[in-house]
Amino acid sequence: MVKKRRKKAVKRRKREYEYDGYRPSFKERIEDFHPLEGFVRSLRYSKSLYIILGIVLTVLIVLVVALNYIVDNYKVTNVYVSGNTHYTNEQIIDMVMTDTLSHNSLYLSFKYRDKSIQGVPFVEKMDVDILSPDTIRINVYEKAVAGYIAYLGHYMYFDRDGIVVESSMESSDVVPQVMGLEFNYVILHEKLPVDNEAVFAEILDITQLLDKYNLHANKIFFDNEYNVYLYFGDIEVSVGTSSYIDEKIIQLQYILPNLEGKKGILEMKDFDEDTKNITFEEKNQ
Repeated sequence: MVKKRRKKAVKRRKREYEYDGYRPSFKERIEDFHPLEGFVRSLRYSKSLYIILGIVLTVLIVLVVALNYIVDNYKVTNVYVSGNTHYTNEQIIDMVMTDTLSHNSLYLSFKYRDKSIQGVPFVEKMDVDILSPDTIRINVYEKAVAGYIAYLGHYMYFDRDGIVVESSMESSDVVPQVMGLEFNYVILHEKLPVDNEAVFAEILDITQLLDKYNLHANKIFFDNEYNVYLYFGDIEVSVGTSSYIDEKIIQLQYILPNLEGKKGILEMKDFDEDTKNITFEEKNQ
């Protein structure tokens, strides 16, 4: 209170001096002179500065300790991959863990939280689950590819609706090449312009049946009447129409192992529930 009253008195005398020509006496000037006041203010400022610096230093130390803990305890050593068929586990891991930071599970959890990895051929999206500080699982959701066609030096992959979902310079070992379809043009993300659009669902049914019974056809060929021919290496299988397609594929899983190393045509077009007629015509090597 005393300090405040002194400041008010000094201000009042200054105003009187400025407007009334008042000149303070020597005694008044002595009372207004306080050489330690600036020193005290400086000391208080320095003390506050030291406190702020101490807080900042403490925070930095805590951050360094926390960072070292995260680096040491959240390093990814185990990676599981699920849902991939077009790419190997190693290829998927390389797509997700692209730099040094990506080998830290905590960093990955923030990087891919509510966000998927897109822009990968044949893959709809990928996301990452953190199972433990040192273990992650990469979930791959692939595009539903039924087959592919060769067109102008490219391989155009299409889904069960005949929509071209991917263009690649490489053929696939997972889905078969489809031949015999007639079209004048191919546009990415649009349906293949064929006369019989039902053929796409038939292709997917065939590839799913083959996959179910662990059979891999290199090619699927359709003639002008949409009769089906499957190719397993040097073995050509004349399937005929889609009638009894399930039963025909079931029989293939028992017949093909016995034809390994041979070359020829396996006739199944006359197969039905009554005749079950299957013949094999071997060709010279």
